Amino acid sequence: MITTNSSQAAADALVALLPTSVPVRAIRSNAQLMPAGLATTALSGSFVGSTSADVALILADGSVPAEAAGTDSPLVSTADILRPALEAATGVLGAGVLGDIRSGDATALFTDPEATVFELTGNARPQGWFAIRVRSGAAKSAGGQFAGSSAAGKLGRINNVEMSMTVEIGRTRMSVRDVLDLEPGGVIELDRSAGAPADVLLNGRLIAHGEVVVVDQDYAVRITRILDVAEGSF
Repeated sequence: MITTNSSQAAADALVALLPTSVPVRAIRSNAQLMPAGLATTALSGSFVGSTSADVALILADGSVPAEAAGTDSPLVSTADILRPALEAATGVLGAGVLGDIRSGDATALFTDPEATVFELTGNARPQGWFAIRVRSGAAKSAGGQFAGSSAAGKLGRINNVEMSMTVEIGRTRMSVRDVLDLEPGGVIELDRSAGAPADVLLNGRLIAHGEVVVVDQDYAVRITRILDVAEGSF
């Protein structure tokens, strides 16, 4: 179970990146103090990693200024604007991946006894609400020992499950405005030099390095190094 300090750290990381119209701070609260029906308009997502969690965020109308998107384009949603803040919150849990951000009813999460709820306060009034619920990691046996060997023996049941593998040659950070200004012929500079190894990611987690090659006129990747758990994003 996540500690009080850890949940507060997650909430503090969230508010540090919230593009709100006024500065806000996260104060421990509970769902009973929220206006009725407010949780039906939440943004929520699930974080999967060494520690997994569910998070939900509600912001009051007008708390996120229109300038935060840099544009009124329908291509940019509120979820896009607030995702960096939610990623910062889940980032305190360690290595992992935050899934898609969904808009809808998160009442079950806000009212769950295992969830920690925060009021996001600014200008002496609530600007929003945040909830985080950490799910149990490795299961324990009746004797109190982690049942890792037992779980490993059951992996054969999921041998046919498909997973998404991605080859990444570099990254960069851009504002929404700059992305929408892109035109054919534009150049995006990445964070690594030409010829540097490509990253191989499985369901968003780094598992290997490789080099891009051409096989029968198709692009492929030749694995040059497999990372162990300590090196990868496991």
